[in-house]
Amino acid sequence: MSSTSIPDLHGALAALVGEAHVYIDAADKARYETGARYGNGRAALVVRPGSTAEVAAIVRHCVQSGVPLIAQGANTGLVAASTPDESGSQVVLSLERLRGEIAVDRANRTATVGAGVTLQELNDKLAEHGLCFPIDLGANPSLGGMIATNTGGSRLIRYGDVRHNLLGVEVVLADPPGQVVDLMSGLRKNNTGYDLKQLFVGVGGAGGVITRAVVQVHPLPRQTATALIVPTGQEAILDLLIALEGEFGDFLTAYEGMSRATVQSVIDHVPGVTNPFAPDPIPDYCLLVELAATSSREVLGVDLQSALNDFLERQFDVLVANAVLDGGPDLWKIRHSISESIRHQGKLIAFDIAVPRSSMVAFRHTALQLLERDFPWLRLFDFGHWADGGTHFNIVWPHDASIAYDPEQVERLRVAIYDLVVREFGGSFSAEHGVGPYNERFYHRYASPETQALAGRVQQAVDPRGALGQVWYGPPPTR
Repeated sequence: MSSTSIPDLHGALAALVGEAHVYIDAADKARYETGARYGNGRAALVVRPGSTAEVAAIVRHCVQSGVPLIAQGANTGLVAASTPDESGSQVVLSLERLRGEIAVDRANRTATVGAGVTLQELNDKLAEHGLCFPIDLGANPSLGGMIATNTGGSRLIRYGDVRHNLLGVEVVLADPPGQVVDLMSGLRKNNTGYDLKQLFVGVGGAGGVITRAVVQVHPLPRQTATALIVPTGQEAILDLLIALEGEFGDFLTAYEGMSRATVQSVIDHVPGVTNPFAPDPIPDYCLLVELAATSSREVLGVDLQSALNDFLERQFDVLVANAVLDGGPDLWKIRHSISESIRHQGKLIAFDIAVPRSSMVAFRHTALQLLERDFPWLRLFDFGHWADGGTHFNIVWPHDASIAYDPEQVERLRVAIYDLVVREFGGSFSAEHGVGPYNERFYHRYASPETQALAGRVQQAVDPRGALGQVWYGPPPTR
């Protein structure tokens, strides 16, 4: 960790933020050391600043002392980017106290938030103004973490990801250590050179600590329509998507696919959820469709649910084999309960991937063949965002599998699936979760040498000492 002892570091940081906000005991550190899915390490200590000035002072002291920092928000990430490694030398810089007032500018349709504000807290405040920040996730992350990972969610097709909704940030730099850069513009139009805030979006805390942000927000929907649709076949899924976009345009907010095994898992393991198709069996595959409008029925002149129902009736036996209409929150409960239910099935091997949506059918068909041929003891519980090409291709090693869990086989599976995604279908091995220690090796496997060289030069420029973040985006060191 450098020559600084932990007691000396403890004393120096306590002088900056107060003794109550520096955790050194194992029990106090535990929840900051354990990731939501991966990443269980050991921190030298945890420090919890309450202001940008305190973040700057911590960064300045740690960088100048050679102490590595791991910025952490709500710790809901899934690639171990916000948890320390096993060395016991890293300091977790928790941003959970960076909250303050959520400032809503109704006329500009923006909100200014601290990095520690959670998505739910922001939306609760925005609802008072008839607004929302519509990044729909199963977790409740902090805004700083959402920016650092560029989260997307189920309604990306309508609203975009965090990057598309970010107007400004305040960042504490690693170099010069502790320097605060104010990029807190509320402008949507600003064509004055480099968009520097983007240097800190989607890179997991590399180079700088995000302390505040300005995000654009959206009017709350005045009416919504939902349906759970059974397509006539896999080939019909994209044709139906194209037809929905042609009919409803920007009213289409979600187009989520779920396999039979996935829906059955929710029904079996989540209380209060029953087969929505009863008395019919669960189909091989189904699609959760949502339309939303910010205008009322009276102003718009259209009842979205009736319009969706009429549209689906015209598609019966052509693209639609069956449908559950107007399921509302009950249908979304199925979608949002998937990750929870799959944990009961065995040891999860999760894939957060994306391919061009025109390749989704071919990719799924090819991947299923690969599993059946090379890994027949595994079970697939896939679901995803067909409208943006993303899918959670989640595979489970069942508790009762004929073959005992084998990490070498898991690695062989990961390489096989990722090679298929990236090299055969031109996709991404990390569609939403970003890059962290858990999957950094695949970044170096698939990113082109030119890409890694450029990324390395950028990262070296903003953080020459490698003080912040868990991932090196430049070329891997030669041995």
